[in-house]
Amino acid sequence: MHDLIIIGSGPAGVSAALTAHARDLGFLWFGHADLSAKIEKAERIRNYPGLPDVTGQEMKESFLGQIEGIGLTLMPGQVTAIYPMGNYYAVSLGQEIHEARAILLATGMETSKAVPGETELLGKGVSYCATCDGFLYKQKNIAVACTSPKFEPEIEYLADIASQVTVFAAYKGCSIHRENTSVIQGYPTKVSGEGRVQAISHQGQEIPVEGVFFLKDSISPAVLLNGLQMEGAHIQVDRMQRTNLKGCFAAGDCTGRPYQYAKAVGEGNVALHSILEYLSSIQEAP
Repeated sequence: MHDLIIIGSGPAGVSAALTAHARDLGFLWFGHADLSAKIEKAERIRNYPGLPDVTGQEMKESFLGQIEGIGLTLMPGQVTAIYPMGNYYAVSLGQEIHEARAILLATGMETSKAVPGETELLGKGVSYCATCDGFLYKQKNIAVACTSPKFEPEIEYLADIASQVTVFAAYKGCSIHRENTSVIQGYPTKVSGEGRVQAISHQGQEIPVEGVFFLKDSISPAVLLNGLQMEGAHIQVDRMQRTNLKGCFAAGDCTGRPYQYAKAVGEGNVALHSILEYLSSIQEAP
């Protein structure tokens, strides 16, 4: 049982992890080795204190240098579900489960919106985790909607299990070449089925399938954590970065505008201090 699990490696997650380390919390930090695609792709950043007129790449390297300099461990992996367990949370990464008394959602904004039917049929043929659910589709006809080539090993894994895989690649240069795999350039527009997935649609064409895997960088927080209160696409928080769920906090772009690095870093720090207060309160409770 850890004190805290931080989910996300953008500026808010980095800020929270640095403070958690300084305060000697027992915590896990999950995210991407490159920290944030949003930072990396930024052409020029002119309003971040202490790093005037830097490129996104330079900012990323500065963050990484500080992280590595104090020996912080950023664990790769994508969280696919979070389960409230009363006085703690269970966080699922594929077949791994980790537990903590508090969680911080610093997931950024979802880059690819859910298509009609995706959320409604989640757990009824729709999945976000090839490792978790691939075995359910042995010798079945499935589809995979993929937003990045980094997920192609997961497609290969699914191709070893399923009888037929239709890949929708939302990027150019998909390298999947298997006898039982076909690649369609573009992203699906709809998942349909009566109580369970029966088809997936693209450009007016409906393809019968028994399951659909969405492999993408971010999953809606509301999908990750059932019962989380949202304001449109953003997590609802108070000034202490507390959500409506006890022990769950959020910071960064996922809490709303402005989508600024300085705002995200500040919220990450505020959230961590709120978490410290929360952990102290539950330790003192009889």
